[in-house]
Amino acid sequence: MREIYLDHAATTPVAPEVLAAMQPYFGERFGNASSVHRRGEAARDAIAEARARVAALIAATPEEIVFTATGSEANTLALTGVMRPATDRRRLVISAVEHASVLETARALERDGVPVTLVPVDRLGRVDPDRLEDALGPDVALVSVMLANNEVGTVEPVAEIARRAHAHGALVHTDAVQAVGKIPVEVATLDADLLSLAGHKLHGPPGAAALYVRRRLRIRPLVTGGHQERSRRAGTEDLPAIVGLGVAANRAALRLGEEASRISRLTERLWQGIATQVPRARRNGDPERRVPGILSVCLEGVDGEAALHELDLAGITVSTGSACSAATPGPSHVLIAMGLPAEDAHASVRFSLGETNTEEDVTTVTAKLPEIVTRLRALASPALERSA
Repeated sequence: MREIYLDHAATTPVAPEVLAAMQPYFGERFGNASSVHRRGEAARDAIAEARARVAALIAATPEEIVFTATGSEANTLALTGVMRPATDRRRLVISAVEHASVLETARALERDGVPVTLVPVDRLGRVDPDRLEDALGPDVALVSVMLANNEVGTVEPVAEIARRAHAHGALVHTDAVQAVGKIPVEVATLDADLLSLAGHKLHGPPGAAALYVRRRLRIRPLVTGGHQERSRRAGTEDLPAIVGLGVAANRAALRLGEEASRISRLTERLWQGIATQVPRARRNGDPERRVPGILSVCLEGVDGEAALHELDLAGITVSTGSACSAATPGPSHVLIAMGLPAEDAHASVRFSLGETNTEEDVTTVTAKLPEIVTRLRALASPALERSA
């Protein structure tokens, strides 16, 4: 049975050319970029090339790119790197639908005495710039709003948020992990001071990510003890992973327009198939301002976890939300923040399409999902009647 992988928002398979580029650096081309001999110089050159490729993908300059191990680390470095040294400006403003790495970092900062303001979203998962501006003031050091939501795909008005935040003297960070490689992302257009991205979301390797830090902006490092990354992240660089991230970034830049259009068409076809064949199915998130590939659907009257397992048995891999929150009990904080009742949040499933998917995949899913939903609703009905 061929697997139909519809969880690209969690992670993507490493592209063959990325893997091929990485292979030599596990063997004969190994080296420490901090060493002064020829092998060290070759490692430095490889990292410099990768840095230039990542910078080009988001229209930044190479010296503005800080390599990290994960997108979560990049987010944490952005928030703590700005907030830890803050003096008269002590407050952090974030949206209610941020990734767990932003929310948990904000909570940690709050425990250390940093005031945190949580800005709500509308029913489509969108931050209203007017409501965010109401939260701004002379004490705000940083505003962090993700570019594309990892659960529902809604694209946030980051450029407008940045304009307003900067007018109040605050810095702006955006978690663009789910956006980079799917939609055009340029730091100048967004006017972001800091931006996070991760390689495994764009067919690069896990273990390689980056934080864009606007030139001349100083941040306090999370990891100290070395001069690497312009003293912004100490430690010997993961040479193979960074090389892979560079190749993945270059590959994403070349494929962006055509592939995004194809995946958008597939996603819309999947939704139309579900909408016409599954009664009481509803789409979560903004139907228009969204990244290609992410489709969150509420299957009313169905337990989302049960649907996930039934689809998995049928060879279809999906999720019920963020991979980072998969083991966390309770409904999705994103869907709850959007105003969904807890039972509808529990009934939601995320399909996330990518390069590996085809028209045939969509046909198979739209054929099998109605049967699964009908069966699960029938099983749930007696239990509901007994509890009434």
